[in-house]
Amino acid sequence: MEASTLIAAYLAAAVLFILSLGGLSSQETARRGNLFGVIGMIIAVAVTVISPQVHGYGLILGAVAIGGAVGAFLALRVVMTAMPQLVALLHSFVGLAAVLVGLSSYLHPYDELNSTAQQAVHLTEVWVGVAIGAITLTGSVIAWGKLRGSISGRALLLPGRHLLNLLAVLLVVGAGVAMTAGDAFGVSALATLGWPLLLGITAISCLMGMHLVLAIGGADMPVVVSLLNSYSGWAAAAAGFMLNNDLLIVTGALVGSSGAILSTIMCKAMNRSIWNVVFGGFGAKPSKKSSAQEGPQGEVVQIDVDGLVDLLGDAKDIVIVPGYGMAVARAQHPVERFTSILRKRGKNVRYAIHPVAGRLPGHMNVLLAEAGVPYDIVLEMDEINGDLPDTDVVMVIGANDIVNPSAQTDPDSPIAGMPVIEAWKAKNVIVLKRGMGSGYAGVQNPLFFKENTRMLFGDARDTMEKVVAALG
Repeated sequence: MEASTLIAAYLAAAVLFILSLGGLSSQETARRGNLFGVIGMIIAVAVTVISPQVHGYGLILGAVAIGGAVGAFLALRVVMTAMPQLVALLHSFVGLAAVLVGLSSYLHPYDELNSTAQQAVHLTEVWVGVAIGAITLTGSVIAWGKLRGSISGRALLLPGRHLLNLLAVLLVVGAGVAMTAGDAFGVSALATLGWPLLLGITAISCLMGMHLVLAIGGADMPVVVSLLNSYSGWAAAAAGFMLNNDLLIVTGALVGSSGAILSTIMCKAMNRSIWNVVFGGFGAKPSKKSSAQEGPQGEVVQIDVDGLVDLLGDAKDIVIVPGYGMAVARAQHPVERFTSILRKRGKNVRYAIHPVAGRLPGHMNVLLAEAGVPYDIVLEMDEINGDLPDTDVVMVIGANDIVNPSAQTDPDSPIAGMPVIEAWKAKNVIVLKRGMGSGYAGVQNPLFFKENTRMLFGDARDTMEKVVAALG
């Protein structure tokens, strides 16, 4: 294959990736965006595999077959509720790939390095790429463990944690400079230490990735997943520099920058500092015992399915607030049928989506789109909060922290300052939950004890199917 053909194919793939990101900006164009991305990736992989620099097709085909089989098996088995932890785990693979490419590139450079300057640039690419990849690798594994519940969602705030992070950064930079000085500039005292220094950079970066994510509380994990997506992009870009692959550089930069922008947007929506997430609890303090953590704040009043149906009969404006519990119960399809019945009866039914509902950015939007809920009635928190005081019934289905009023009233709460859906301002609030357990942030919700709130206990799917059957 001629170089001009390879460049043209890479350019076409890059344009398709850009169009893919543009398509993913809205639900209406998401399918088209995914299609552009798939076509672009097919082109990128195909022209790379048939390029003259690639040899050993048996190994490549074997790896593709094994990896594809494992990926297909996991994709078929994974449920929607496990998507966030699967995404986090996939980010770790990108980090691992960047580390392995860096180590391999150090031992066997892709291009001939004929000058000191070329060697210095290459070695800098290697240790920077390995550091970013290692942070992404272990940080993503910790995020996977937190989302899966294998690791506590509470923030691990070690004494002197910021000094530990600073020391780790200084050690990584110092080791990288020493490695470059020894291998590229021939400093005799460092000439034989290149490989041990690179392994040291890998180990320190792995520890730093673990510490950075462990210091983030469970309520902020959706932002962490988004940020790790950004890290995986920069890791891929670093691998592109090491392999002298322009498309990998462009693709990594697109993923890295879009992930960073999404993380910033989500932090603003949560009234959080992006630096708090980047630097693992920077500026965070161990929370005091808040009133929302001290147990029940009043008496819970229950309601049954018949009572809910009677209440809905008199209601004109209804807002549904979905949360992670709806995903766990797989209740989106009966919720869609419930919505369709009420809309046919002339009732105004809408959905209120919090930016971090679920465990992944856009988690609730994906579930509702899968069930066929019309896009135009799915509104963001800022769009609907002002309408809630005039809403007859707000139905909270499996949500907790995102409708917790203590975010506004309790300065000692772990979620203090986080914008929430103000469900308690509606005339009536119906909360569908299995029990009185706390949300991911680990705090009690005063909403459950308010005078206008009624609790409907049980599995959300079973409950909504009973409601649908009662509505006829």
